[in-house]
Amino acid sequence: MQKSTKIKIWAFFMRYGNRLGCHQREDRSFKIKGWQFPICSRCTGILIGQFLGIIFYLCQIKLSFYLDFIFLFIMFYDWFIQYINIKESTNLRRFITGNLAGIAQISIIAKLLLFIINNKIF
Repeated sequence: MQKSTKIKIWAFFMRYGNRLGCHQREDRSFKIKGWQFPICSRCTGILIGQFLGIIFYLCQIKLSFYLDFIFLFIMFYDWFIQYINIKESTNLRRFITGNLAGIAQISIIAKLLLFIINNKIF
């Protein structure tokens, strides 16, 4: 594949990542062979965590609401201590906390949808 084609494909995904709302900071993004991921390490973790959350749900692995909120809090805490300049997060830590949050998001959405369906709210 020609380099100009690779650049066009990479640019397409970078625009798409930006439309998804990611800040895409280069220092907070993973790279493969010098190519920056179209989303940052935390967004990458969230996305993979959401896929894992779907797999967990399909395998009937259920988390409690308590654990869901702990997972979300861990990501928030990592962001917050960086935001108030206590400690800079690393890309690996952003990825791991994003994974936990993505799993928790799917778990909460599944619980809410089941509640709505079971209680015939709509």
